[in-house]
Amino acid sequence: MVTKDIDYFDLEQVADSGQCFRWRKLDEYKYRIPAFGNYVDIAQNGNHFELSCTEEEFEKIWYNYFDLGTDYGGLINRISGDDIFLKNAAEYGKGIRILNQDIWETIISFIISQNNNIPRIKKGIESLCNRYMRQTEALAGTGIYMIPYLEDIEKNGGRESLSELGLGYRDGYIWGMCGYQSHFPCFLDELKKMGYKESMEYLMKFKGIGKKVANCVCLFGLHHLDACPIDVWMKKVVDEEYGGVMPAWMTDEYAGVYQQYTFFYKREKK
Repeated sequence: MVTKDIDYFDLEQVADSGQCFRWRKLDEYKYRIPAFGNYVDIAQNGNHFELSCTEEEFEKIWYNYFDLGTDYGGLINRISGDDIFLKNAAEYGKGIRILNQDIWETIISFIISQNNNIPRIKKGIESLCNRYMRQTEALAGTGIYMIPYLEDIEKNGGRESLSELGLGYRDGYIWGMCGYQSHFPCFLDELKKMGYKESMEYLMKFKGIGKKVANCVCLFGLHHLDACPIDVWMKKVVDEEYGGVMPAWMTDEYAGVYQQYTFFYKREKK
């Protein structure tokens, strides 16, 4: 068990921020979180957190996953005093952090997310993982499975089995992405070396990845904090809060952080 005091971190806000879909709620302010072939149970009481891991695991996996090296208080303090909406949004959602998620999981998750609502996204991802049962030793016996690769799908029903998961047209995109990863397994490592613009261009070459999904992958999987996904909620922000003119912060080097604050605030206050 590891205990940490962490400011600007709220488990409930992160869980509802639309960036992660596999957190399993165990109790109020307590979650089981799978990542990188491992998992942690984390409980919060104010700014005090208890994690079911060793100090070594915390430093190796969870410190970076929860983005604890970024000064979110400083990012909030640099918001222009003239932007009342963004200041209010940041104050409301100040417990949100941009997670450093597994890039493969992020790609497949956000392919599933397109034209979908959060309950269906979660159900689709879990159906995919549970169908092909990819695990590591650390996950053995937990009932937690990882996003599959091509070999997992081929061993457990093949292409046709994807059509049984209720993913609709998205199953074809997943199959295509799995095939590409199988033929070019180093592409994920190459993607991690790219900057934001290069990553966007690369990702949008794949069938099933448009601008919004590519931005989500850049922000939540590659940690390009200047990425700013635009969906229906963000369009409402621009139209209703900024008179139809894109605010300056949307092209800021921390646009993705501010996007999360405004996305969460606008949706919660609807």
